[in-house]
Amino acid sequence: MIEILEKKVLRGANIYSYRPVIVMTIDLAEYNEVKTSKIEGFVDKLLEMIPSLEDHRCSEGVKGGLITRMKEGTLLGHVIEHIALELQYIAYMDVGFGKTVDADEPGVFNVIFSYWVEEAGICAGVEAVEIVKNLLTGKVYDLESTIFNLKDIRDDHYLGPSTASIVSEAEVRGITVLRLDDYNLVQLGEGKFQKRIQAAITSNTSLIGVETAGNKRLTKIMLEDAGIPVPKGTVVRKLGSAIEDAQWLGYPVVIKPHDGHHGKGVTTNLSNAEELTGAFQRAKAISNKVIVEQNLTGNDYRMLVIDGKFVAAAKRAPAAVNGDGQHTIAELIDIENQNPDRGFGHENIMTRLKVSSVTEHLLKKSNYTMETVLKEGEMFHLELTANLSTGGSAEDVTDRVHKANRFMAERIAKIIDLDIAGIDVLAQTISEPIAKVGGAVIEVNAAPGLRMHLAPAKGKARNVARHIIDMLFPEGSPSDIPIVAVTGTNGKTTTVRMIANMLKGVGYHVGMTTTDGIYVQDRLITSGDMSGPYSAGVVLRDPMVDCAVLETARGGILREGLGYKMADVGVVLNVQPDHLGLKGIHTIEDLAKVKAVVAEMVRKGGVTVLNADDEHCVDMAQYCREKIIYFSLRPSNPVIQAHLDNDFTAVVYDRGYISIISGESATPVARAVDMPITLEGRALFNVQNALAAAAVGHAMEMKIEEIRHGLISFFPSPSQTPGRTNFFSIKDFEVMLDYAHNPTAYKNILDLVSRLGHKNRLFVFDVVGDRRDEDLREMCRLIASGCQYAIVYEDKQLRGRQPGELMRIVEKAFMDMGFDVNTFEKIADEGEAIERALSIAKKDDLVCIMSGRVEQVIEHLNAFQDKEDV
Repeated sequence: MIEILEKKVLRGANIYSYRPVIVMTIDLAEYNEVKTSKIEGFVDKLLEMIPSLEDHRCSEGVKGGLITRMKEGTLLGHVIEHIALELQYIAYMDVGFGKTVDADEPGVFNVIFSYWVEEAGICAGVEAVEIVKNLLTGKVYDLESTIFNLKDIRDDHYLGPSTASIVSEAEVRGITVLRLDDYNLVQLGEGKFQKRIQAAITSNTSLIGVETAGNKRLTKIMLEDAGIPVPKGTVVRKLGSAIEDAQWLGYPVVIKPHDGHHGKGVTTNLSNAEELTGAFQRAKAISNKVIVEQNLTGNDYRMLVIDGKFVAAAKRAPAAVNGDGQHTIAELIDIENQNPDRGFGHENIMTRLKVSSVTEHLLKKSNYTMETVLKEGEMFHLELTANLSTGGSAEDVTDRVHKANRFMAERIAKIIDLDIAGIDVLAQTISEPIAKVGGAVIEVNAAPGLRMHLAPAKGKARNVARHIIDMLFPEGSPSDIPIVAVTGTNGKTTTVRMIANMLKGVGYHVGMTTTDGIYVQDRLITSGDMSGPYSAGVVLRDPMVDCAVLETARGGILREGLGYKMADVGVVLNVQPDHLGLKGIHTIEDLAKVKAVVAEMVRKGGVTVLNADDEHCVDMAQYCREKIIYFSLRPSNPVIQAHLDNDFTAVVYDRGYISIISGESATPVARAVDMPITLEGRALFNVQNALAAAAVGHAMEMKIEEIRHGLISFFPSPSQTPGRTNFFSIKDFEVMLDYAHNPTAYKNILDLVSRLGHKNRLFVFDVVGDRRDEDLREMCRLIASGCQYAIVYEDKQLRGRQPGELMRIVEKAFMDMGFDVNTFEKIADEGEAIERALSIAKKDDLVCIMSGRVEQVIEHLNAFQDKEDV
């Protein structure tokens, strides 16, 4: 039977889509190659269960396209994809992208589909498989329960309407959005330019303002002192005092918690001590102190002020049902809940009606029960407050608000010190000054709900979120920091560090991710391989960073997608055979497709930097939407010449210089011999890395002098490039440490060391299990052709291999190359292997250590030197 083998969430741009998707790997088992047209009754039963699948256009491009495909015959993986999408859509999550592709094995497919809420998307995928399995076996499936569960997951994890509206407005403007928790805390923008929101609370919101608004008595005093009409009232702690004050004020009265918000614990229109007692207990459960105040009559209005300016107003009505002389109150609630404008939680413009303790209080007060049949035209209120979350409704009245009331609202926001304020008014009309019509301000709210303005049940919708974004990011102000993303098979870390050095030289506070760790302003904050999406997120969330340089490895792209939305400059250094045979990447073309994601995901007006000497990089140009800068070791490269003929820019290595060429103009930047990283021009692979770095500098509009200084001030040392062609003098020989780990990198290193003039070259290297046998043999061939002695040790992480298996492959390869026991050794431990090489090295020899454990190797070298010095 059909089985789910793996579920994976790609949260950023990926090889399947620019948007986040879920990838579910499924095994169709005995249903491989069984088309839906051959499964009796399958299509009809599926449509009976989920009739809305009729709307799916599929590849046909017309309504009913999926049904046509299923009747003609399609595989079940394709059907699962569409069901997963439709389940989310039915649960009010609007998704649309999906595709199904072959995986590595017969009958195994990757089902790819978009999602709103990660957990809900995964659930929808799992349930889509269950639906198909139940249809195939004739079992009954509870679709209603699944939809309810999906809605529940959505409500637990999806942004509320206020936060979602602000996020949507930010995304429309191209501002990066990063969720900081599973709820409503969101970062807008990146690095030092970031702002944060949580519903209608922002980075600009005053804590004192929030505290003041939450203290109802203090708010009333401040407004009254400012000449703003407020209802009379007192603050009490005991029920007896509340009853006494209510008699003094005169019934009816309102009871509300002293410290509260969003109408919780508020009871209005209390006409006697008995009703007051229940209301007092409800308010006391929320706040130790309780407010007793006059019960004003009139309409309930909410005025919204953002950044000191009145922007919207709504007339609110409590949840209610209207009698028809036939149905009970319970039946009227059920009928109203069928209204398509009502939904669960915040999924629609109005929330479904429900029976609360306040409803029970109102029923008792009216001598009604849920079985009472209301007269035709009789309205019964289910709640006392007009909050939308309890089923209330809103009507936009922005254009009716009198200018005096607008001015008053703006004053109140300033007095309470709120950047976003919801001001509640009771008055007969908002079209006249409330003081003249006997109205009053009854409450000021921090973090006011925006739904009533965004989607009122009646009247014009107001995009109030745009005013919030205008406040947080005034026109012309930056929101996102510059991002440089670097990928490639070899040279990523060195190039990233070189670029960061260049940018630091012109005043940027750089956040950098590498295979060595995460750095903020040259300080290592997290060590380890940090070339994936997680580390990119760390940098982009850091408020001390104003520029990011991100090493972006294939593993992270395959595992989670890109860790950033768009880069200002995307760099692809090269595409060489490495890690092939893993995670569905079997050919170099597959690998190029992964790295091309970096080339494509560049902001409008940005630049993609590509290696013109690498055919796979050149092929990526067809997918790039923005300007391309090529770099090359050969000025005569036909790709470079064609690029220049079209008046574009290239960076080339010409007669010992790195030069930037635009059209007919060629500007020398720096001599290779002046750049320490090139080892006087001998390390051509680092000349190539410097070309890419220079191209980035030009793309970021740096001056030639600034680019030059960044290149010549960058040294191949353990501090600036740990594990990348680091040289150490020990006794009377030298040691070179490098992170080379694939045949192309080994070829580059051997080409370099052959130019250095050492008497003998000794190689210490490890073998790891995630390399193909042919790659291991090729590395051995290269080492054997370029050194006089080799020592190999086996990595402790076998990665699926058997103990000793890798050593046997390497030993045979060296024996086939003519090495023998006098020139080749196998040693189990890295430290022992290094110690052995250092102990046999002679004057003017070079010991080449290939290792990714840079710190440990340096410790071995220092320990050996200390021992020799004793």
